[in-house]
Amino acid sequence: MISEKRPVLAGLLAGELAEELKDYPAYRARQVYEWICRGAGNFDEMSNLPALLRKELSEKYSIIATELHTELIDPDGTVKLALRLDDGAIIESVILSDGKGRKTACISSQAGCPMGCLFCKTGSLGFKRNLSALEITGQFLQLRQKEPDISHIVIMGMGEPLLNLEELRKSLFFFMEKEGLNISKRRITLSTCGIEKGILDLIEKGPDIRLALSLTTAREGLRERLIPGANDSLALLKKALIKYQKKHRITLEMVLLSGINTTTADADAAEDFCRGLDAVINLIPWNPVEGLEFEGRPLMTPNRREIADFYSALESRGLKVTHRMEKGQSISGACGQLGSIYQ
Repeated sequence: MISEKRPVLAGLLAGELAEELKDYPAYRARQVYEWICRGAGNFDEMSNLPALLRKELSEKYSIIATELHTELIDPDGTVKLALRLDDGAIIESVILSDGKGRKTACISSQAGCPMGCLFCKTGSLGFKRNLSALEITGQFLQLRQKEPDISHIVIMGMGEPLLNLEELRKSLFFFMEKEGLNISKRRITLSTCGIEKGILDLIEKGPDIRLALSLTTAREGLRERLIPGANDSLALLKKALIKYQKKHRITLEMVLLSGINTTTADADAAEDFCRGLDAVINLIPWNPVEGLEFEGRPLMTPNRREIADFYSALESRGLKVTHRMEKGQSISGACGQLGSIYQ
């Protein structure tokens, strides 16, 4: 059980953990750190620590800052965890599997979300608060207890990561620390609605992880209506992306909404926006969320013909395009569906 009175250890860097446990021999802190990185969920699992020390540590500390509320498993193998935080807030995290058998942890950066995307369940919940670094890392560690072979991380769950960058950055350094999890920065992707200040901050202070912009449409007026919280203009975002692509290729994500952003005008606008960018456009057919609508009409997922036509329209304009095959819909674990188990 999480407790406000007990400091959390999982998510501290090796040096920070040594400082926290400075009253014990240094090698004990290293042992605890190693167990955390190996996925220990309680002190009793730390078999090379004396029983009395395990008991003492369990009275003083918590290991993980999140507590399992609900676990759901889709027939396609997708796993979704609803995790309770110390203040009672619930966030959701997902394990995704691709065709090559690679496992990816999709984790959240906020409880709720302030961006208000009209096609996203999380956006309909409003904003509760930012997550701490330990709550962000706690999600990954709990997911890994379910699937030890997770190799990739995407910050694409609930919330806008660039509005909680300082805490997120701390968790990223934990994920990448060579003495511990040692996850390559090339295996970590941050998805953002587009916060120019945050992108520039990443460029200046790092880490230079992969970046995905939730573009949805490059028609400025339509984008403003679909993503009310995206206050920076596309011109400003493009300048920031051009700078960022010196570190990594950019992915542009487009959630396809039938009859709304799959038109010739959207293809033309995407072509113009991509000029000067080394970007791949990732098409994501909208995953149904009950009750969401746009300007008085219920949102709909495009059919195969509409998706194929828009894909061809982008390709004919010389753009690099991929089509994401969504998983986890039956457990509301797909893109835009997180927040179905929320308090």
